[in-house]
Amino acid sequence: MCGIVGYNGSRQAADILLDGLKKLEYRGYDSAGIAVFENGHIKVEKAKGRLANLEDRLVVSGTPLGHVGVGHTRWATHGEPSDINSHPHSHGRVTLVHNGIIENYLSLKRSREAMGNKFVSETDTEVIAHLIDYYYNGNPADAIIRAVGRIEGSYALGVLFEDIPDKLFAVRKDSPLIVGVGEGECFIASDVPAILAHTRQYYLIEQQELAVLSPEGVTLYDFGGNDITATKELLTADWDVEAAEKGGFPHFMLKEIHEQPSTLERAMMPHFVDGIENILREEIPDTSGIRRFVIVACGSAMNAGMLGKNAIEKLARIPVDVCIASEFRYANPILREGDVVIIISQSGETADSLAALRLAKAKGIPVYAIVNVVGSSIAREADNTIYIWAGPEIAVATTKAYSSQVAVLFTLALRLAYDRGTVPYERIVKIAEDMKKIPTLVSDLLSEERIAQYQHLASFNTNKHDFFIIGRGQDYAIGCEGSMKIKEVSYMHCEAYAAGELKHGTISLITEGVPCLAIATDRALVEKTVSNIKEVKARGGQVLYLCTEGLAKDHDFYDFLIELPEIDELLMPLLAIVPLQTYAYYTAVYRGCDVDKPRNLAKSVTVE
Repeated sequence: MCGIVGYNGSRQAADILLDGLKKLEYRGYDSAGIAVFENGHIKVEKAKGRLANLEDRLVVSGTPLGHVGVGHTRWATHGEPSDINSHPHSHGRVTLVHNGIIENYLSLKRSREAMGNKFVSETDTEVIAHLIDYYYNGNPADAIIRAVGRIEGSYALGVLFEDIPDKLFAVRKDSPLIVGVGEGECFIASDVPAILAHTRQYYLIEQQELAVLSPEGVTLYDFGGNDITATKELLTADWDVEAAEKGGFPHFMLKEIHEQPSTLERAMMPHFVDGIENILREEIPDTSGIRRFVIVACGSAMNAGMLGKNAIEKLARIPVDVCIASEFRYANPILREGDVVIIISQSGETADSLAALRLAKAKGIPVYAIVNVVGSSIAREADNTIYIWAGPEIAVATTKAYSSQVAVLFTLALRLAYDRGTVPYERIVKIAEDMKKIPTLVSDLLSEERIAQYQHLASFNTNKHDFFIIGRGQDYAIGCEGSMKIKEVSYMHCEAYAAGELKHGTISLITEGVPCLAIATDRALVEKTVSNIKEVKARGGQVLYLCTEGLAKDHDFYDFLIELPEIDELLMPLLAIVPLQTYAYYTAVYRGCDVDKPRNLAKSVTVE
């Protein structure tokens, strides 16, 4: 979950590294550091906390001057956030940065200590520097390959050797890493935004490949020492610098909320161009023989999966299980012929989801992937991939990627219903036409008048401690995502419950003034939901009612109201989530929270 960046070129490396780390800080902000060759020696500067702390330190100590270096922003796993545990780590002739987790680091560390090595940090990363230095006999590639051969776990490494001041080495296993190629300069980075200001051309490094960055450019080798550069595809990022910047918004999260009309259009509209019969036909040529889906995901992607389950089961009548990725691979899952596993991941590098994908494929089960990042590990390893085309999402709390995942799942549900004939053709056409209206309706929900309403309602949460969200059916699934948004960015304790479960224990938590957001977009369930809302109101709860227009006729059971435009009920989650996201955002702002970088969280969870 850390971010790494590296540079080799004619410009001052430190400037490039710091700029890249600013673009990667969403991957971790427990500490930051850089290492640069200065006058033939590697100079390391690092500091606990945000990148700004490192920049302040460089003002005092002096920014290292040189043209080759690496940088790191850390999300702590082994060892508390501290200056000493910060990256880069050095031993002997080796200095490196690392993203990943070394699972057998303790046994390796004890082995090195038995040979007299002294360790200064609590990290798993430091042992890699010791190993590479141990194997180094003048051949850097051989030392790196032999060292990583002893490592169990995941890693993306940027490595410098004290006696090779003009080269930077990089290698990866299971953790993301790209190699950027510019004019007379080259880069490594954990993610594309870190290099967009300098180049859009890059290579994807596969497992058991080594990148060497020199003044002459990039050379890629396999672990057999063969030059494979000519066989690798040089990719072009379809993102631009503007897409990875705030664009005048105070936070990335708010910018990404407001981008949803356009990202939803990109996620859905291309699939309807060639008619209902060709929805997702290119991505998934054949759906015959599918008996069950297993959706596997983490966090918000799993919440999207819950809505996908509802849509697929209602429209296509195919049973769907939704599994937490971190539980799936250890549960000895029952997978049979006719099953299809759907992996949902924004980054396409989520460690638990990637492991679940590999488990399913090892069992001979086909895998569909719903991802955002083109060329990511999950996208490459899945049998069929559907991209959501949301563009770079920088805020830790997902918004536009989540809504695009839901939109793609609804599109898949339509395709499956068409193939099976489980609903009338006219109904499929009607849903497709309503889906085309979604971007405009979302834009309306983000009007100045609407935003002012969400701001006003969020202002009541400044001093609240608890918050509850209730709903039934898909409204409960929407509530789960709304609850996650409120928790992760505002630090307010917030839980979502199926409304019918209130009487089974949860209602004991409702006391005078406790806010409760009730969601009602399903007309078949609204009367039951209103009964549960009245139970909350009778116990002194403060009720915010989020419903479809026309479902708020009785005014005695809520304190505040947000109404949504009417559209096919199956699609209401794509509208309902917008006020929830914005409400969570302003709640966090009013509570003084760091919206884009919530404490203890990072954007892409590339470690277990």
